[in-house]
Amino acid sequence: MSETDLEAIKERNARVEADKAWETSWARRLFIALVTYIIAAYYMHSVGLGNALLGAFVPTGGYLLSTLSLSFVKNFWLKNIYKK
Repeated sequence: MSETDLEAIKERNARVEADKAWETSWARRLFIALVTYIIAAYYMHSVGLGNALLGAFVPTGGYLLSTLSLSFVKNFWLKNIYKK
């Protein structure tokens, strides 16, 4: 394996690690939660549902709760379903 091949592998590994770090980061989760809140509040206000700013916490909270429980589901899936 040449030095160029090793460098390409190292660069790829660095990109994969950065992507994984982003996927599991709180910054990503909070950004998605913020966007979810804004869209839900706008929609609820547009269709005339009462107290849209408070009601928009429901889908936002659901999203955040789902991100917390995914690690448990992932571990269960890895141990019991995904078998290489």
